[in-house]
Amino acid sequence: MTRDKYLIIVAGGSGTRMGGGLPKQFMEIKGKSVLHHSLLKFVSAFPDIKVLTVLPDNWRKYWTDYCYSHNVGVTQKLVSGGITRFHSVKNALGHVPDGALAAVHDSVRPLFSADLARRLFVEAERSPAVVPVIPVTDTLKVLENKVEGDGCSHLVPIRGRAADRSVLYAAQTPQIFWSEVLKEAYTQPYSTSFTDDASVVESMGTQAVYPEGEKYNIKITVPDDLVIARALL
Repeated sequence: MTRDKYLIIVAGGSGTRMGGGLPKQFMEIKGKSVLHHSLLKFVSAFPDIKVLTVLPDNWRKYWTDYCYSHNVGVTQKLVSGGITRFHSVKNALGHVPDGALAAVHDSVRPLFSADLARRLFVEAERSPAVVPVIPVTDTLKVLENKVEGDGCSHLVPIRGRAADRSVLYAAQTPQIFWSEVLKEAYTQPYSTSFTDDASVVESMGTQAVYPEGEKYNIKITVPDDLVIARALL
């Protein structure tokens, strides 16, 4: 039996690293906001997906007005963001029933393909936790910041520590879970080790599967990322 599909799209960030007053999820690329692009990708793949959009309370009216002015034809339930991403997702899970598939996606990843979303949902029908990843190809250095007596600082290697890129992969979103598994995992107290939803689920002993993600499924975090995203779109 096929599970109903839910999308938790996390747009609760303030975007301080981007600079300016407008959070990055609302910045526009080719006439549409980053969040709008992300929503349309999911709806194009799954027209019946149920959408929970997590927003800071002080930006809820902005997004509502945007949806009216840009004719965003996506039915959404707006959910209040929390003090961390963990708390934002937890708030949204209160609106997701057991027995469903819950996809959690960073709103500022608008470049994933509808094909990737389809592949991940197919895998999620048989696997309780599905996390797209791509291999790390850069040479990585394990460094620490050393402060000298004059107050100047510089990076130095940590002796005996080396990063083996052959076993390192970068996690992406959307990450998709059986909703009852994700909801149970989010009953745990918050920990700074919870850097994504997979880390929350795996801390409860659930083994995720890791299908290949997409190279251009980048997260827009700093101004240069927005330049790249505009070029790719």
